[in-house]
Amino acid sequence: MNCIFCKIAAGEIPATIVHQDEHVVAFRDLNPQAPTHILIIPRRHIATVNDLAEADAATVGRLFLAARRIAAELGFAADGYRLVMNTNAAAGQTVFHIHLHLLAGRNFAWPPG
Repeated sequence: MNCIFCKIAAGEIPATIVHQDEHVVAFRDLNPQAPTHILIIPRRHIATVNDLAEADAATVGRLFLAARRIAAELGFAADGYRLVMNTNAAAGQTVFHIHLHLLAGRNFAWPPG
């Protein structure tokens, strides 16, 4: 498989890792859209949200729990942050390995765009 996120999770491609455990890896986005922009991925390859199965519920939950932990550790949980997951090209997904965007450090508007 030639997935850049799988290679980051395996340590084959360098990234600025902010959190990792046996299930997820979180690293700073190379093209940040906010002062803090972290991508949280499962170690196991899942291309899109459309590819999730009922058995993946714990995997998705771990992404959100990692986001909560990172926000607390980096000190912006109380101020607030945004979590975004894009699905397929029309929604802006460019790497087809599910990933949760954690954005913080500025005020966000709604709708997002």
